[in-house]
Amino acid sequence: MPNMGLTHFDEGGAAVMVDVSGKEKTHREAIASGRIYVSDDVYAAIAGGTAAKGDVLGVARIAGIMAAKRTSDTIPLCHPLPLAKCTLDFKLEEIPRCAVHATATVKVTGETGVEMEALHAVSVALLTIYDMCKAIDKRMEITDIRLERKSGGKSGTFVR
Repeated sequence: MPNMGLTHFDEGGAAVMVDVSGKEKTHREAIASGRIYVSDDVYAAIAGGTAAKGDVLGVARIAGIMAAKRTSDTIPLCHPLPLAKCTLDFKLEEIPRCAVHATATVKVTGETGVEMEALHAVSVALLTIYDMCKAIDKRMEITDIRLERKSGGKSGTFVR
């Protein structure tokens, strides 16, 4: 089976970690976002800081940062990267539906990008919100996880 231009497969079709040893180190940044839709009760608990498990967004922020740092432990072919920066920002949305919007920004100077780290950070942050609020309502919906922007490297800048 030919690899059809996919970088994580060799000519025989076997999964491989991409060899980045010959690539130039450049500054790279990725921004990913996602959203969790919540009920009015969950929204009130997050906004008011009254969730039984504590500071929902504070814990989700730490979980997302930890996830970014450990992406290569979860996604098999990702390179372990010495991240220079990772932030998680949250925006509470009431209209048209109660939600928490999460944005992760990850930076590195290296031979490969940090898109997976940003996406992983957002995913785990949103899952943490779910975990901390599921006692209130299990009908939360995680959606719209996506890469918003990336810069650096051979492929240049991508903006959604």
